[in-house]
Amino acid sequence: MTVQQQQPPRGASREAASSSAEGGGFLRSEHGARILPFAVYMAFIAIADVLARAGLTTDQMRWLYPVKIAAVVVVLYAYRRYYSELVWRTMTLRGVVASVVTGMIVLILWINLDAEWMQVGVADGFDPRGPSGQPDWTLIVCRIAGAALVVPVMEELFWRSFLMRWIADPAFLGVSPARVGLKAVAITVLLFGVEHNLWFAGVVAGIFYTVLYMRTGNLWAPILAHAVTNAVLGAWVLATGEWKYW
Repeated sequence: MTVQQQQPPRGASREAASSSAEGGGFLRSEHGARILPFAVYMAFIAIADVLARAGLTTDQMRWLYPVKIAAVVVVLYAYRRYYSELVWRTMTLRGVVASVVTGMIVLILWINLDAEWMQVGVADGFDPRGPSGQPDWTLIVCRIAGAALVVPVMEELFWRSFLMRWIADPAFLGVSPARVGLKAVAITVLLFGVEHNLWFAGVVAGIFYTVLYMRTGNLWAPILAHAVTNAVLGAWVLATGEWKYW
């Protein structure tokens, strides 16, 4: 699955990364811009856990996901000028095809790599049907839009654009994805995996997205692949009623 190698965006230099991190503190740094959207997302997961322990049912927390996605969008928008790797760079047709194929491969593996030892805990999933048993299409649209349009941007910015390159060199903006090294790849892929209930599927997905990013040098490639996986997974969940995968 070879795609055309591309150069890092203009202005993405080590000096730029260092100066951004030092000027104005963490909240006004290239690091903070990539960590905070992910931190907000994870904070809502913790909030949901606390609410569940307090006795709230899944049905009572149905709107927590749309609120979480909205909060992440607000943070991403606030930091939009920091994302030099998201300045649109035209992908080749070959790159687009590779991204779509990668996304579909990850989807197929994701719904099959679900043996007991490949999981951590039990996922409650998300059932979008209301008390009447009818689908709540507002919640369904929010869920698919969040999973396909927001989560891939937020996660790829954090895991692959930031963390993987930062492990290789704290001045991460000047690091070519193709030259991050095995240590950075392994740590990032493992952490990405354990973020998910299906940890083994997460590791495999992380490997595919990482290789795609390293081969293209374009963050839009893994974002597109990730979006395809999540969007088609949403359609599959709706068709089969396998809510545990949501």
